[in-house]
Amino acid sequence: MSYRIEVTGLRKSFGTLTVLRDISLKVEPGQVVALIGPSGSGKSTLLRCLNLLVMPEGGQVRIGGDCFTFGGGSKMPGTKEQARFRSNTGMVFQHFNLFPHMTVVQNVMEGPVSVKGMPKREADAIARKLLAKVGLSDKVDVFPNKLSGGQKQRVAIARALAMEPEVMLFDEATSALDPELVGEVLGVMRDLAAEGMTMIIVTHEISFAREVADRVVFMRDGVIVEEGPAREVIDTPQQEATRTFLSHFHNRG
Repeated sequence: MSYRIEVTGLRKSFGTLTVLRDISLKVEPGQVVALIGPSGSGKSTLLRCLNLLVMPEGGQVRIGGDCFTFGGGSKMPGTKEQARFRSNTGMVFQHFNLFPHMTVVQNVMEGPVSVKGMPKREADAIARKLLAKVGLSDKVDVFPNKLSGGQKQRVAIARALAMEPEVMLFDEATSALDPELVGEVLGVMRDLAAEGMTMIIVTHEISFAREVADRVVFMRDGVIVEEGPAREVIDTPQQEATRTFLSHFHNRG
């Protein structure tokens, strides 16, 4: 079985604080993995290490055909290598980071044009198709300040997809949204999962993780405490720490 994402022995500290301790994770093509756990457990740092936004101190990350080894005298990937790697690894953050001076369609076109050197006409056609896919055909010429949070996040997803990544990483993509807007973003993520996009999702939306993810990974204090099929981990967790964490959600209904 060739895995789409393979992480081995990943380690990361910030000063004296160890954030990731020897993390290993494998994701098959088309699989959706949800990372859950309390704040400060290392989930977002793990995602940022996968995208080389944070450089690990040890271990190995492989996504598709790209493999990087960290620590032990290994050479850090150069700027060009990092950019190429990131273009294959779409990332959607909690905050949308759209360019305020560009329209919605220009935001989505920007990556293919500036990173891949795609002709503007072709990039424009792809951008419009992706905006239709996320339900924003009527907003192509609007500036971001005229959009709701949910619409901005859907533009951010379209922008990541415009690079035709092999993998999509979502870092708490709905946590900055008003509750009534969460559903429209989760709906787009659900569609991507159904189409077979390989995804790692950091989320507090436990019912969404249970429904959409193939596997759930529960992290705490920089280690993976428990992982397995989503429904098994969420409905019948084996570890006390997982049970305690999930009880907060079950109690809310």
